[in-house]
Amino acid sequence: QINLSVIRQYVDYLVNEQNVKNVFVNGTTGEGLSLSNQERKQLAEEWVCQGQNKLDHVIIHVGALSLPESQELARHAAAVGASGIAAIAPSFFKPTNKDELIAFLQKIASEAPAVPFYYYHVPSLTGVKIRVEELLDGIKEWIPTFQGVKFSDTDLLDLAQCINKNEREQFAFLYGVDEQLLSALAIGANGAVGSTYNYLGRKTNLMLQAFAKPDLLLARKYQFLTGEFLNFVIKLGFGVAQTKAVMTFVSGIPMGPPRLPLVDASEEFIIKAKAKLESIVWPDGN
Repeated sequence: QINLSVIRQYVDYLVNEQNVKNVFVNGTTGEGLSLSNQERKQLAEEWVCQGQNKLDHVIIHVGALSLPESQELARHAAAVGASGIAAIAPSFFKPTNKDELIAFLQKIASEAPAVPFYYYHVPSLTGVKIRVEELLDGIKEWIPTFQGVKFSDTDLLDLAQCINKNEREQFAFLYGVDEQLLSALAIGANGAVGSTYNYLGRKTNLMLQAFAKPDLLLARKYQFLTGEFLNFVIKLGFGVAQTKAVMTFVSGIPMGPPRLPLVDASEEFIIKAKAKLESIVWPDGN
């Protein structure tokens, strides 16, 4: 079951401990597609409410297999004051080309005409591999509120083409593969949405600062150490359930178990992952 009571503590932890001021709610890590619409609405309301005067942006993911459900979630997000909405491509009956995907997204975005809209590109989970470069061509004509992309794919050629061709539009390209963030920054990504920022947000912010200076050597150290941890846990079997376990032992906030068909992280995983994370010596000495 969802546990709304920890969200206030969660917001304070992100802001004060991880220097994270923006959240993406009901996405992959939040198991949004495994929740009922009612649960998703409750979570959206609580994050917006608890984030007031603390968070800069609360983007609510409203994508669903059912278009009417997605539209309902978009209307709700707008009504509760979300600063943005996002949607994945439907993953059972899939759009087969750009026009079909844009038609679907447009029907969602139009239900929240004053709220910035982001396309959540995650082909490894949706199976929809329509290139974002192609999707963006003329998209503002169809979706006036289109703001950018949560780009959760390793295809940096596609991302680079998007950034190169859309500089004038000033779209936000938020990268979603945490272990490759520095590569994405180098070609022009201007933000990131990812699960590791729950517990490595402060380290990632230090990497962003180093990149901006620019101190590429220092930025690489942070990226390599994040990669070292992820490489280790991926070999153990790393997914949403394991992310919750890591966040629980790092933050002390009980993130709870996942919902079936996902199953809890094993005790063995928790012991090994904790030991690995504690063994890493970061450039700031912590």
